[in-house]
Amino acid sequence: MNQNELETLCINSIRTLAMDSVQKANSGHPGTAMSLAPIAHVLWSRIMNYNPDDPRWPGRDRFILSAGHACILQYSILHLTGYDLTIDDLKDFRQWESKTAGHPEYGLAPGIEVTTGPLGQGFANGVGFAMGQKFLAARYNKEGKNIFDYKIYAICSDGDLMEGISSEAGSIAGHQKLGNLIYFYDDNNITIDGNTNITFTEDVEARFRSFGWHTQTVEDVNDLDALEQAIRTAEAVEDQPSLIRVKTLIAYGSPNKINTSGAHGAPLGDDEVSATKKNLGWDPDKKFYVPDEVYDFYKKAVNDRKVKQQEWEKLFQSYQSEYADLATEYLNFTKEQYPSLKDDLPFFEPDEKGMATRNAGKKVMNAIAPHLPLLLGGAADLVESTKTEVEASGSFEPGNYGGQNIHFGIREHAMGAIVNGLTLTEGIIGYGSTFFIFTDYMRPPLRLAAIMKLRSIFVYTHDSIGLGEDGTTHQPIEQLMSMRAIPNLMNIRPADANETAQAWRVAIEHKGGPVSIVLTRQNIPVLDYQHCEGPQSLEKGAYVLKDANDVPQLILMASGSEVHLALEAQEKLASEGIQARVVSMPSWELFEKQDASYKESVFPKSIRKRISIEAGVTLGWQKYITDEGMSIGIDTFGESAPAKKLMEAFGFTADNVVKQAKQLLETADV
Repeated sequence: MNQNELETLCINSIRTLAMDSVQKANSGHPGTAMSLAPIAHVLWSRIMNYNPDDPRWPGRDRFILSAGHACILQYSILHLTGYDLTIDDLKDFRQWESKTAGHPEYGLAPGIEVTTGPLGQGFANGVGFAMGQKFLAARYNKEGKNIFDYKIYAICSDGDLMEGISSEAGSIAGHQKLGNLIYFYDDNNITIDGNTNITFTEDVEARFRSFGWHTQTVEDVNDLDALEQAIRTAEAVEDQPSLIRVKTLIAYGSPNKINTSGAHGAPLGDDEVSATKKNLGWDPDKKFYVPDEVYDFYKKAVNDRKVKQQEWEKLFQSYQSEYADLATEYLNFTKEQYPSLKDDLPFFEPDEKGMATRNAGKKVMNAIAPHLPLLLGGAADLVESTKTEVEASGSFEPGNYGGQNIHFGIREHAMGAIVNGLTLTEGIIGYGSTFFIFTDYMRPPLRLAAIMKLRSIFVYTHDSIGLGEDGTTHQPIEQLMSMRAIPNLMNIRPADANETAQAWRVAIEHKGGPVSIVLTRQNIPVLDYQHCEGPQSLEKGAYVLKDANDVPQLILMASGSEVHLALEAQEKLASEGIQARVVSMPSWELFEKQDASYKESVFPKSIRKRISIEAGVTLGWQKYITDEGMSIGIDTFGESAPAKKLMEAFGFTADNVVKQAKQLLETADV
């Protein structure tokens, strides 16, 4: 068997595994995997550096399947190249507790760099990966010791490129001249609804050239040498990301379903699978069959790559000897072993005039940033408003990829996905910021960060009607509660400058999911903590900020800018002989992690009269106020007016809290 015949056998093994897996599951997308098999083969046998025995090797090239519906392609090549993914795992495709989920899931199967599926997300994640590599290289690479020089390869579909996020991310990638980014555009002219000419007739290459990308076309995906040559050409272009348009035929090899939408999102059927195998020179009676020659071929390819890792490790050992401090810093950050921040957090003295928590956030960020050299992120063209600039560092840009401040532009959706890509780059602490209302523009990457349990940090300012005159379109009402509905996402809405400092500490230390820090535009008082253990109690999610002088008759609970109203109301109620406890509740998610005894200490079952105070929808607070309590919130949209007027008009005053408390207690006496 000559080399061409052997490589064809390898490619057809991928195709038949894809068909068999989808057919057994009776669910999935076989056609795209069949057509893209040559790209996977060339990447894993000729191009990429990787090691299935060490999937997290820092020097590896990264592969992203943005067209995540074709995941059986990735599972098949991972199996063939020796990752911990067996034939039985392929047989369990899309089944309960299988490694081989219906779309690629980070942390589930080895070799999966990021969870993809919602189209366009992987495309933008890859831009984050590319920025991450450039940042690490700028900080750590030294002459003759380029320890971070890997590339990011991705496969994108027509659907990926139709999604708006691909334009957002493609634009910033071109602007940043990310020459370490090489994407394959699977141009097969097919979507679920039919031929792409019913919706998608633009000149894709021209679009990407306008973004600043280098583009090429490979007319036939089965021309392996042409594929390799295009990749080598792309690799040589150091100042532009590359898009390689590859012409493919969906369900290649299928006699009856090739180039049809019917092969996109459904099994081919037993008869068509048999016919396709015959057409490919395969025994139709053999299922999940891989010839020994194929395993041997990929084993040799993998062994060559293991040598690459050995060479890299020798290089890194030499690097450690010469640049011990930098090497130790990097290794510590990859293990999430950060310097303690407690002694570096600023403390703000009580101040009735106070400050906006966004301004406090700026002071906190810049106090801890010197201890976090791999903190990397920025704002969606709002850094002057969100106050999230690392002042001692420059901008991340061509010629200065070591800058810690990324200018994402007005691209909230792409920013979220890029931050996830940064966070998935071992060592980097990725963050992004914008106005809280624009979480609506970036919910998909928030959700995916939560699914992957990434420690991405998102800073949101202008958190309520308190932002004032910008009016209803910019005033968050339902956003906080909708964020609380996302599993694994920890939301923190601090009550003042000191809780803001603790929010940043908790966000850096947190593991197991993304964190959103929700901050005010308007000034709010810096609180007096003499009646509690201090603002560090924020880490418990809710705590007694100030208790009653006697047995409490009711509990006033609040988050963020409304906490000071609860304190004012408590004083006024006390002057009338009514005893109230004030609970600051910056994070429901943190509070729910506490044990039952702590929860009881904050919200004793014996105190049934409770009032929640939060400038957002009241939905959800019923869990904490019980059936004998009430919520002061806002269940309509806001208005355009100064913040003080809005707060008064919607009932966010100490006098209204007092009024509602007295009515609640009077009801109990009836």
